[in-house]
Amino acid sequence: ADPAEAQFADDDTRAALREVQASSRVEVRDLFVQSFDGDSGRVFAVDIARDFLAHIERRAAEQGLKNVQAVHCTERSVELPPHSVDVAFICDTYHHFEFPQRTLASIHKALRKNGQLVVIDFIRIPGKTRDWLLKHVRAGQEVFEKEIKAAGFEKVGEEKKLGLTENYFVRFRKIEKKS
Repeated sequence: ADPAEAQFADDDTRAALREVQASSRVEVRDLFVQSFDGDSGRVFAVDIARDFLAHIERRAAEQGLKNVQAVHCTERSVELPPHSVDVAFICDTYHHFEFPQRTLASIHKALRKNGQLVVIDFIRIPGKTRDWLLKHVRAGQEVFEKEIKAAGFEKVGEEKKLGLTENYFVRFRKIEKKS
């Protein structure tokens, strides 16, 4: 297996990761939904845009995927039950979080022990990044990583061998809060 994919335990996840560089936001979401066998777990498709959720529901129904559940979130919460997910995957949307600390707190709560947060977002470097992205993305990777770490996550890896040209791919692990 590619060393960039080695830390992911199952072949379905590795296969999905290989396709990330060729996909848009909706296509990536579809790809991850498709990569999970209906008998091996649930997929929560979380979005604030009801049109995207309706698209996922249609695609899942067309493909006979009964393990996909659309969840409408708010600006402050992913609206998932506590300890309900092993991995939270955020692709090209973290920069849209209007209340990152509140949203991250809800993700932290939704993740099971040692759960992972995977973030793919746009590189934002003046002089390197296209102008429209500089205006569109609210901050760079360093700021986003600080926000995520402050919300109770530790960085466990950054994938650089996936061929992404305008994005970075970073993995974090949930740190359990001490009582």
